Amino acid sequence: MRDLVVSSFITLDGVMQAPGGPEEDPSGDFEHGGWSFGYWDEGMQQRMGEWMSEPFDLVLGRKTYEIFAAFWPRNPDEPGADVLNNATKYVASTTLTELDWEKSNLIEGGVPDGIRALKQQDGPELQVHGSANLIQTLLEHELIDEFRLMTFPLVLGKGKRLFDGGTLPDGLEVTSSQVSSTGVVTATYRTGAEIKYGSFATE
Repeated sequence: MRDLVVSSFITLDGVMQAPGGPEEDPSGDFEHGGWSFGYWDEGMQQRMGEWMSEPFDLVLGRKTYEIFAAFWPRNPDEPGADVLNNATKYVASTTLTELDWEKSNLIEGGVPDGIRALKQQDGPELQVHGSANLIQTLLEHELIDEFRLMTFPLVLGKGKRLFDGGTLPDGLEVTSSQVSSTGVVTATYRTGAEIKYGSFATE
């Protein structure tokens, strides 16, 4: 059994769309691409390196796969390129029939059953990057074990959100957290914690 981990950059209002540049994902007339760029510091780079230092396989939605496949194989000297290019990729898509990026595989059958089968296998953890639409399916079927989030101190008001249509109630346990020099909160959350309901109302 292996964990499925979602790693994401998000704004304070939960937008995760196109953090890296205007051309990354302009769908839905999104005009704020590149919103993470001005907040990056060495501590964040180190943290990302730690998250990707252990062996992992990738689980990607179609759009994120196409973005990654168009960039990483052609830029092998970029930080992170080696581990991404060498990772085994599992892609959720009903339209792609051929995958050109080395070590890429289509998820067989429906996504929930396909992901459950991957989690049951022996092997490294499964990491999800980007893939906003896929994440909604993973949330709906309670397939996520951990979130590794970098929350940026800004709001955008529109765009694809991490916790959107597939979200179900769930408690989260914070296992680590730190704040960058630019105010980005980096934290790791384990799913499946108890939600501690109650009331402040007096009798």
